[in-house]
Amino acid sequence: MKKIEAIIKPFKLDDVREALSEIGVTGMTATEVKGFGRQKGHTELYRGAEYVIDFLPKVKLEIVIQEELVDRCIEVITDAARTGKIGDGKIFVSPVEKIIRIRTGEGDRDAI
Repeated sequence: MKKIEAIIKPFKLDDVREALSEIGVTGMTATEVKGFGRQKGHTELYRGAEYVIDFLPKVKLEIVIQEELVDRCIEVITDAARTGKIGDGKIFVSPVEKIIRIRTGEGDRDAI
């Protein structure tokens, strides 16, 4: 089992969700987060004063899938989330040691 964490632009969430559904991903968690990388934020004007916005709004997706789907999942997220501009996001893949479905007590592959 692997956990994929993807940080994407908020307006790309629906595109990514639909693309993942098409390849059989049945569940994910989406969280609104703020962050920055090379994009480094931007400045805004409010009532004549300039403010630096360091942390930009992003969406963090967390998906736990079987290992054989990892490469396809990464490809689908990359294609759906890409705008070609700085700040498109990142994808992180890490191992998952154990999964338990709380309601039924099922474990690992049965719990996905």
